[in-house]
Amino acid sequence: MPEVRIIAKNFMDMVASMPAMKLDKLYENGFICEAILRSLPPLAKKYVIQMLQIDVPVAAKLLEEWVLPDGVSKHRVAVDRLVQLRVFLEAVDSGTLPRESMPSNITVRLPTLENLEAYALEQWECFLLQLISPIHADKPLNLSTSLMKVFQRRLLSQRDKEAPKLTESGFQFLLMDTNAQLWYIIREYISNSEERGVDAAELISFMLELSFHVIGEAYSINTLTDFQRSIINDLADLGLVKLQQGRKGSWFIPTKLATNLSMSLADSSSRKQGFVVVETNFRVYAYSTSKLHCEILRLFSRVEYQLPNLIVGAITKESLYNAFENGITADQIVTFLQQNAHPRVAERIPCVPENVTDQIRLWEADLNRVEMTDAYYYDEFPSRDVFEGACDCAREWNGLLWEDSKKMHMVVKTEVHPYVRDYLRRQK
Repeated sequence: MPEVRIIAKNFMDMVASMPAMKLDKLYENGFICEAILRSLPPLAKKYVIQMLQIDVPVAAKLLEEWVLPDGVSKHRVAVDRLVQLRVFLEAVDSGTLPRESMPSNITVRLPTLENLEAYALEQWECFLLQLISPIHADKPLNLSTSLMKVFQRRLLSQRDKEAPKLTESGFQFLLMDTNAQLWYIIREYISNSEERGVDAAELISFMLELSFHVIGEAYSINTLTDFQRSIINDLADLGLVKLQQGRKGSWFIPTKLATNLSMSLADSSSRKQGFVVVETNFRVYAYSTSKLHCEILRLFSRVEYQLPNLIVGAITKESLYNAFENGITADQIVTFLQQNAHPRVAERIPCVPENVTDQIRLWEADLNRVEMTDAYYYDEFPSRDVFEGACDCAREWNGLLWEDSKKMHMVVKTEVHPYVRDYLRRQK
């Protein structure tokens, strides 16, 4: 079977892209096996279940005979996925939870599922608000060094003695849906784990294990290793778990965000209800009490006033130009408005008026009409040979922007200018 290369787009793609030795080590954990089985395409699941009953290797040709002629493309997708995840190389029985939830004889007041979901949402929104505008955060978070490295790596930039500012990636991050944001943070958190001396395989194992715990159940922190205890504090900052202190011990309670770790980004079952209504006159009405929603709308619209449960604003040329300068694209703004459309308008086609989406894209196109590039202009070459040699030199460095062969004029990028200048000096 051919080796399949992939680009990580979600948690399972990241697992599949790991080196073979680390991936094989992950299969020692029953949670990994269950999570991977969940993520497989339907046909791949069928292959796994059938092959669990077979004690001898199965030839690839025999496997092809299991599908009808019109299912060949799905067969290839299934086989590629199983090869990526090395499922065909090892059969592992799924296990059970290694740690039990809190015994019934221990009386600790646990939050209800509604309170836990509200806590997770509040914690996640507080974390996002901390990125946009720390002064608007209800309760400042003391984020760990490992989490701050994740943000400073892509989302925040900071100069000497200045407050951190959002990068282009940071502004784009804020317009993603919650599942995509969660995956982005976790991916970066795992990617730089080795810089912190943490084994990425062990980190992935624990996170996927956490996704199989029961929402709202309390689990003793004493069952965690020292490594897992350090991770659980970071996850608590993000709202994936709630930490609770009892008289006889400490507990962690998984929230819905934790169980979403092993879900696909395409799974819409966990997405929140929308809150935005956009009218044909470019007015925006957001039925929300969230400070975060207000700050996100400020990224691309002019917020005019805010009532206890309503934010009123307008999409203007100036507000959009400000968004485009920060690196936000028209497609990202349109997608945000569509994904967060209020239920009253979400069923309309389109849910955001076409004149609004078209105008947003037109205003972006206005900015992209002319692109400014620092450059150097050359003329008065002593001979055609010198001119052509200078053009070739600029081409080698991928820096020739324009040339006029008849008049022997050319324009090169600023970074290529020293190489062209040195070439011309050698021709004298």
